[in-house]
Amino acid sequence: MSLLTRSDLGDLSLFREIAESGGFRKAADRLDMSPSALSRAMRNLEERQGVRLFHRTNRSVKLTPAGQELLQSIHIGFGEIESGLEALNRYRDHPAGLLRINVLSDAARLILAPILAKYTETYPDVRLEIAVQDTVIDIINNGFDAGIRYGDNVPEDMIALRLCNDLKWIIVASPDYLELAPPLKIPADLHHHHCIGTRMGNGKIYHWELEQGEKRFILSADWSIIVNETILSIELAEKGGGICYNLEHRVAKQLADGSLVRVLPEWGSIGEAFYLYYSNRRQLPKALRALIDFIKAYPI
Repeated sequence: MSLLTRSDLGDLSLFREIAESGGFRKAADRLDMSPSALSRAMRNLEERQGVRLFHRTNRSVKLTPAGQELLQSIHIGFGEIESGLEALNRYRDHPAGLLRINVLSDAARLILAPILAKYTETYPDVRLEIAVQDTVIDIINNGFDAGIRYGDNVPEDMIALRLCNDLKWIIVASPDYLELAPPLKIPADLHHHHCIGTRMGNGKIYHWELEQGEKRFILSADWSIIVNETILSIELAEKGGGICYNLEHRVAKQLADGSLVRVLPEWGSIGEAFYLYYSNRRQLPKALRALIDFIKAYPI
C-alpha cells in the first residue's frame, strides 16, 4: 500500500473538482486557477500513480475507467473529511469558512440582498460566494453548499427549508402604455396587448396563471417579447414596452412611485414560497444555519 503524500492529497482534490465540473476550464474558473496549471497537476498525479485518469481531446475531457473508480472512492473519503471539518465549527464561537449559495435572481433580491451586509458584518470569518442563476443546475456537482429555489423546483432528494410565506404574482404595466392600449377589462383582453413573456431556468416559457375566487385563466400568448430575467421585464414595462407578470414584492417600489400600476387588479395568483435546500448526505453547516436564521429574522 502506497503512502499518501501532501501532493497526492492536493491533486486528488483538484482531480475531484475537474471530474465534477466536467472539464479543466470550468474547474479552473471555480478554483481561480489556470487550466494549464490544473493540467500539469493531473499529469503529475497520473505519472506518480502510473495510471491514466482522463481521456483528453481538443473538445472534451472524460474519465477513464480507472478515473471513474477513483472518483467514486474519493467521494467517500473527502465527504468524511469535509464532515469532520464542519463538525469542528461546533467548537467555534462564530461560524467560519467558505459558504457557496446558488440562488434564483428573484430570491437573491428579495431574500438575500436585504441581509447580506449585516450577515458578513456579524460573521466576518465566513467567506460568502453567491451565484445568481435562474438555470436549473445540480448544486452538489457544481460545488455549492445550498441552493434557493421555488418550492416546486427543489429536488426530492434534498433537505428543504421554507424561507417565506407563499408568494403573490400580479400583472403590471406603465400608465403611459395603458393610456394608449386597447381596453382591458377581462383576462382574455390580454391577447390584444403587448405581453412580456419569461423563459424560465428550465427553458420553458411561463404561462401566466390568473385567479379570481374560483375562476381560473391561463395566458399562453403570442408574446411581443420574451426575456429570461425579471429585471429586464420590469424595466421594459416601466418604459411602456408592454405588460409583465411578476412577484408583487419585486414591483413594490414601482407600484409605490406610480411608474407601474396593477392591471386587472382583481386577478392574480398565489405561488410557491422560496425554499433553501441542501444535500441530505451532509450535516447543516454552521455558517448556513446562521444565514437561515438571518433570513427568518428579516422576512419579506
